Amino acid sequence: MPLAKNFPVMLRTSDGVRLEGVHTPSAAGEVGIVLAHGFTGSWRCADTRRITHVLSQFGGVVSFDFRGHGHSGGETTVGDLEIHDVEAAVRHARVIGYRKIAVVGFSMGAAVAVRHAGLHGGIDAVVAVSGPARWYYRGTKPMRQVHWAIEKPIGRIAARVVKRTRIARGRWDPVPMPPHEAAALISPTPLLIVHGDADTFFPLEHARQLYDGAREPKELWIEPGYGHAESAARPDLVLRIGKWIDSNLS
Repeated sequence: MPLAKNFPVMLRTSDGVRLEGVHTPSAAGEVGIVLAHGFTGSWRCADTRRITHVLSQFGGVVSFDFRGHGHSGGETTVGDLEIHDVEAAVRHARVIGYRKIAVVGFSMGAAVAVRHAGLHGGIDAVVAVSGPARWYYRGTKPMRQVHWAIEKPIGRIAARVVKRTRIARGRWDPVPMPPHEAAALISPTPLLIVHGDADTFFPLEHARQLYDGAREPKELWIEPGYGHAESAARPDLVLRIGKWIDSNLS
């Protein structure tokens, strides 16, 4: 399948943050897919573009850089205010003509997608891939490294220089609703939770907590050998996710 043409998108959130993104149209008609990347990611990353390419078989894709990432403005709050970013992308997808909207998030983007669906609503399906169920998890080495980058001044400098990710200082006040609680508010919108049994960031207990917290309609896919988020997402898995979106929005 030839690569689809991309069109630059400039979004502005309800709290005034400018976001850079891209719209990848599709011949699939009225379905729009908002793609939310993980922490330190970007719509420009090769993994994100590969996922966009596959999903564009099922709908037009609006992907973007979260606040504090890449060429977007502001600073990342690592899952709190980012629900405004997803809402801006959903709003844009509606404005350009998509009647049915699915949000697909990876890792941090999965947490944001679940929280957005529960707290904002207004979408037709949500997919959470490799997402956390709760905050402050430090049970794996990669997550201890993530917390070092978020909490330590030298860590924030490293994230800005190496990953082009600008992290807001200070603690959450108040602490935002965790994803497993927000999941309970998503119904009747269909929810798909995807998690690998080889995830080095969040063990399977996170996926199960999300699933247990949600109401029907919901599905849980435990993927053998799948690691974490975009970099480990094989095209066949992304294709299955696209088919799930198509079956729920057709």
